Amino acid sequence: MATYVHMFLLPVCIIVVFRIVSCTDHLLPLVINTWQFSNATAKAWDVISKDGSALDAVEQGCSVCEVQQCDGSVGYGGSPDENGETTLDAMIMDGITHDVGSVADLRRVKTAISVARSVMEYTQHTLLVGDQATQFAIEMGFKEEDLHTNKSRQMWQDWKKGNCQPNYRQNVTPDPKKSCGPYKPNKARKIKLSKEQRYNKEVGEGNHDTIGMVVIDSMGNVAGGTSTNGANHKVPGRVGDSPIAGAGAYVDNTIGGAAATGDGGVMMRFLPTYQVVESMGSGVDPTSACKLAINRITKYYPNFSGALVAANLSGMYGAACHGFSTFHYSIRSPGMANVTVEAVPCS
Repeated sequence: MATYVHMFLLPVCIIVVFRIVSCTDHLLPLVINTWQFSNATAKAWDVISKDGSALDAVEQGCSVCEVQQCDGSVGYGGSPDENGETTLDAMIMDGITHDVGSVADLRRVKTAISVARSVMEYTQHTLLVGDQATQFAIEMGFKEEDLHTNKSRQMWQDWKKGNCQPNYRQNVTPDPKKSCGPYKPNKARKIKLSKEQRYNKEVGEGNHDTIGMVVIDSMGNVAGGTSTNGANHKVPGRVGDSPIAGAGAYVDNTIGGAAATGDGGVMMRFLPTYQVVESMGSGVDPTSACKLAINRITKYYPNFSGALVAANLSGMYGAACHGFSTFHYSIRSPGMANVTVEAVPCS
């Protein structure tokens, strides 16, 4: 076992998640990520248990989900867009420097979070998108390969046979609730933009679209990351919250970090992970900080579905959610014999 620099206990060690955890849970290092993606958690834990960095742990942990196609919502072979193409979004963030690397609408390269890290390490940019992101990845030595599978092709074919439903278009003609297009703006009626229209009604426990991970390593350094294949049947070119710093994930080496999952189109409008970290920096515990950020969104979008996880440098962690019946997340710290899946009820 490695020597841990920041192994200290809190004077009060109660976290409400369906159980009361003991003080031994409040130790560093720590790995926390969205959903029951415990293999990803275990891989990240293995990295930091061997004195690996938080950045390495996030990259390798999220890569497990990209390879294993976690729930079909991460990695290749899932969530085809209107054209039947699977594209990937990912980001990684260093809490020491606040450097970020992101890719969005990445095509024909499976290892999205590793490409995102290359953006951070080999360019002075933050975000690369589309075919140009693919070109960059190939220049950096990544392999170009097909992201489609028989399953994703069948998903797209079934969607086309069902008159392209569900559909993310609005205020267009022909009627997107009945037709596959091609579409044109509907100028015959006044356009309405309401909070009830512009959220994803299809997001749920089986369609949540992201792994978001926060790691605090044995030196107390923090990193965060995300990876996803986005919303199923999205408009080509759509980018959600996952590759956006402060939306999909955010970390600060003096505070901790947070990660998000759910309806990214709504959540990215509020930068919830940035808000969670700022709240924790003001002394708010992780669970309460997540609830505050969720409540800010529900004020405007009461029917959206999403969730947040967070951890601070004291080893406290927590989560909050809305729209799902229950939200599960995976956690590992020295006080646990194995990866633990926690559950929280949603508002």
